[in-house]
Amino acid sequence: MPDSVWLIALKSLDDDAKAIKLGEVAELGLAEGQQDFAGDPLRMMLIALEEDSRFPYVVDSGGEAVGVFTLQRGAASLAGWDDDDSVWLLRGFLIDRTRQGRGLGTQAAAAAVREAARLTVRLGGGETGVVLSVNERNPAGQAAYRKAGFEDHGQYLGGDAGPQRTMYRAF
Repeated sequence: MPDSVWLIALKSLDDDAKAIKLGEVAELGLAEGQQDFAGDPLRMMLIALEEDSRFPYVVDSGGEAVGVFTLQRGAASLAGWDDDDSVWLLRGFLIDRTRQGRGLGTQAAAAAVREAARLTVRLGGGETGVVLSVNERNPAGQAAYRKAGFEDHGQYLGGDAGPQRTMYRAF
């Protein structure tokens, strides 16, 4: 049976719990070649904690951090979407190199969509789903997102690391 994932909303933690989880995030590592696609996980979480439009999450499995991502409101065009406000942007998604290949990324991506739907209700937004961009040189990432129910919406050439695929999943 594959490991299960839990999402931990960093903004909901007290300072001590947040420090513990951020310490775990600092230990996450990227697989070779992923530096082109993903940024430093700790830096991404710290930036997200400071911005009202971003909601940073730690992906937890077995009681430890195995990945991170951020849901961002009002920024969907950064993934090649037609507008900024109709969907959430899933960004900075990564699973630690030692935990990849176990289905955790697929589970976490699906959980991110469920979390975005809850945020939409809680915050009174009008978003209808989640969009992301994934590098065309990252077939494993594309496959994980497809398994999580995301559909390819075409090529996006706005990324810093070369051509991307815009992918979307409705709530």
